[in-house]
Amino acid sequence: MPSITRSINLLIFLSVALGVLLLPQLYGLVPTWLFYSVLGGWLAYVIVAVLAASGRRIAHPLAFVLSILTLAVSLPQPEHQSFVMAGLSLASLTFLAGSALQLALVILIPVYYLRKRTGGKTN
Repeated sequence: MPSITRSINLLIFLSVALGVLLLPQLYGLVPTWLFYSVLGGWLAYVIVAVLAASGRRIAHPLAFVLSILTLAVSLPQPEHQSFVMAGLSLASLTFLAGSALQLALVILIPVYYLRKRTGGKTN
């Protein structure tokens, strides 16, 4: 199970790094209130990354909740769909990569806890 833990932590760290790319792109594109909302979400991810790096057990459940919230808020937005439909730009690639990272976390974290619950056995 250590490899799943490392994978989850890596995805958390990549989410923070992707936020560093995303924030400057958003600054001029979205209303100020939305930019600060995204910045707040990114800061929450930074806190989760620090918790993950220090081995705190709460990090993975918090990352799971943040991933679901991120996907629930971002995927339905028509602007995001137009980014993807308009072709591959830096903004659309960042959005797609971020969504893939969040989806991977939503899948891997429950797998980790299921394996942990069954003692790492897979049938």
